Amino acid sequence: MDGSGNAASAPCRIGFVGTGGVAHRHARVLGAMPEVRLVAATDVDRECAAVFAEAHGVRVAPDVDALLGEELDAVYVCVPPFAHGAIEVEIASAGVALFVEKPLGCDRATGEWVARRINTAGVLTRVGHHWRCAEPVQRARKLLDGRRIRLVSGTWLDCTPPAAWWADRDRSGGPLVEQAVHVLDLARFLVGEVTEVHAAAGGLLPGGVEAATAALLCFANGAVGTFATACVLDGRHRTGLEIVADGIVVGVGEDWLDVRDAEGAHRAEYEAMAPRTAVDAAFVAALRGTPVPPERDAPDHAEALRSHRLACALARSARSGRAELVR
Repeated sequence: MDGSGNAASAPCRIGFVGTGGVAHRHARVLGAMPEVRLVAATDVDRECAAVFAEAHGVRVAPDVDALLGEELDAVYVCVPPFAHGAIEVEIASAGVALFVEKPLGCDRATGEWVARRINTAGVLTRVGHHWRCAEPVQRARKLLDGRRIRLVSGTWLDCTPPAAWWADRDRSGGPLVEQAVHVLDLARFLVGEVTEVHAAAGGLLPGGVEAATAALLCFANGAVGTFATACVLDGRHRTGLEIVADGIVVGVGEDWLDVRDAEGAHRAEYEAMAPRTAVDAAFVAALRGTPVPPERDAPDHAEALRSHRLACALARSARSGRAELVR
């Protein structure tokens, strides 16, 4: 698909590994694109795969190897954190592009291993940090451009997700890795790299995940930040960042923007599905060789790994109570 000839007009053939709720969301978006053909899907839960196949008009493949026999252009990997690793490596080794839902694994080692294999294979990758594609994030970038950022406050205050594996830290990675990495990725995107973190846990839930965490973050550009999580509520309360820069405060999340500047305070709300649609459109454009502005695209695996390293450093610090360098 090089932008010329018949290959460019042929639809992108896409398959799925994992057929849960996130996969359905991507399939609904992709299925509405004339330049995409959904082909096949596989899941260890055969009933789940059958429901997905019926809903989206695809074939069920018994395993990843059979899925790759479908001559696909790309595969969406929408599996739980503990299932990441060998799946991505097999797909990349076959020379097929990857869209990987976050997180990249339960721990840092898995993400690093996959990254090395993807680098060797040289395939196109994107990771589902769709907040980067959100309009409030684009506006926040413009508002902060050229200003010195002094203080960052991040939060992910939410419930415990219903998935049976989520409360088991060894299977989910815990809230910092599985949930809050969205906000940590946003902090890197809008503020810059974090060099050191020091976190503490406010108790553990059965299964070992942190009920709450609080952390101090030191950024390479001199900004300082705090970050807090909780997963003991009955629903999502607040997720996002508040950024204090010279002359302005910018609060931003997936679908909202708060600004206080010389003109006063104002808030805007946005359609929550928009960035989730945009991230798939950007991936398809990249598959077809169409340039996508970096600020409106999801990160590739190598860039997402930097956010995963940050999340894992925070999780390690919360468990040990000691400061952790982020590298």
